[in-house]
Amino acid sequence: MAEGARLESVYAGNRIAGSNPAPSARALSTAIQSSSEQHLVILIFQVDPVPSVRTGSFEHPCLRPRSSVTVGDKLGVSGLAMAGRELSAAFVRTAGPGRYSDGDGLYLLVKKTGKRFWVFRYKVNGSKLREAGLGRAGEAKNCVRLAEAREKASSLFRQVKEGIDPLVARDAVLAANKAAQQDATIKKITFSEVARRYINSHAPSWHNPKHAGQWTATIQTYANPIFGDIPVSEISTAHVLAAVEPIWATKSETASRLRGRIETVLNFAKARGWRSGENPATWKGHLSLTLPSRSKIAGVKHHPAVAWPNMGTFMQTLLLQEGIGVRALRFAILTAARSGEVRKARWGEIDLFTATWTAPAKHMKGRREHRVPLSEQALAVLGEMWAARRSDDPDAHVFPGLGLGRPLSDMTLTAVLRRMKRRDITVHGFRSTFKDWAAESTAYPDELSEMALAHKIGSKVEAAYRRGDLFEKRRRLMADWGTFCSTSSAGQGAKISPLRGVK
Repeated sequence: MAEGARLESVYAGNRIAGSNPAPSARALSTAIQSSSEQHLVILIFQVDPVPSVRTGSFEHPCLRPRSSVTVGDKLGVSGLAMAGRELSAAFVRTAGPGRYSDGDGLYLLVKKTGKRFWVFRYKVNGSKLREAGLGRAGEAKNCVRLAEAREKASSLFRQVKEGIDPLVARDAVLAANKAAQQDATIKKITFSEVARRYINSHAPSWHNPKHAGQWTATIQTYANPIFGDIPVSEISTAHVLAAVEPIWATKSETASRLRGRIETVLNFAKARGWRSGENPATWKGHLSLTLPSRSKIAGVKHHPAVAWPNMGTFMQTLLLQEGIGVRALRFAILTAARSGEVRKARWGEIDLFTATWTAPAKHMKGRREHRVPLSEQALAVLGEMWAARRSDDPDAHVFPGLGLGRPLSDMTLTAVLRRMKRRDITVHGFRSTFKDWAAESTAYPDELSEMALAHKIGSKVEAAYRRGDLFEKRRRLMADWGTFCSTSSAGQGAKISPLRGVK
């Protein structure tokens, strides 16, 4: 065989390639004799004086770039690109299953299903062989033609020569495009849309179902008219002040809630990646330097309440009233509990033997379980409700409403006060009465009455008061409160002193 000669033998879908020295006659004879009549043997001789050139997938002396042919498991005549010739459009259309090189790393991949694809195969700086898809091969509108595939392959081949990995470069472009799209999307998300998403996301977790409506009303009334249509990423201190400053002095409580809700919405937007930087609605160290403290312009507004020296007289009048709502109000006063905690109380929470009511965390404003020691007067109210109970189910409400399995409505206790012509006081105000009584008429520590009200106090103080016999100290406090409420106002002149050692 001449110098530079190359022999390619395709037998039963496998290629045997060699150069000088040529395969021996015995080897070829053995290969031919072992074939069956159903297989095709093709011998291709090529003589090329070129010393060495690059092929799409391997190096071989004397082989031109567009003469490498790799085929599938079975080979027909149409499945072979003749050595020394580039792929043709006709070959692309008719080639059988296999992978065919067009040079410069470009390959036509034909699957057994007949689908055809262009693939660019390459290595960068000795790395492992990689493949980049160039699209589906064909003449249809959504396919890549031979000429277009060669242009793409040539561009990628230049990147490889420059040490650039085409797939890495492509991923970088895709990431940049995605980031640009996200930036464009962020610029379209307005404050009103973010507020709507926040409310919808958190409403199910709010203790009071009315909060969602209050949130929506506040945002729609005061914030949206000013900057609701502005991208949330562009909200600034000037926007926040334009919303809260006009009502800061005249509607201080509403303005304070508005500021807090704007701050929350903007924090939500930052957490979702829709804005960055400092929150322009932050009070401490920011708006506090611009707006006066709400307490200085509006003072502290307390719930209207009965003066503590008059509690005995009020309770005697209340005892003349009838109904479940009246008993619920008496129980709320004697336990210093919130009306919602009383209305939702169930018999399973009451331990009559230890005279203890354990209100679950889900019913508490602070979302923490609260144990309440029950005085004789509070137990008397429960005794009345136990005698009139409708069910032995421990899940039944202590103060049932009109509907089966429903508690009293939130206006029931207020309705009792209205029937008594006491529009000058509120149900919540009785907690203030209890606090004033404990502070002005007893020697109990302030922290003890705060815990009786289920208020959160300093962590160190709270930890200290939770040790030892704190609950028993609160039991004495509530017993004294029950006695005070059941005594006529005429006899309420002396102060009640706690047990010795209570501090």
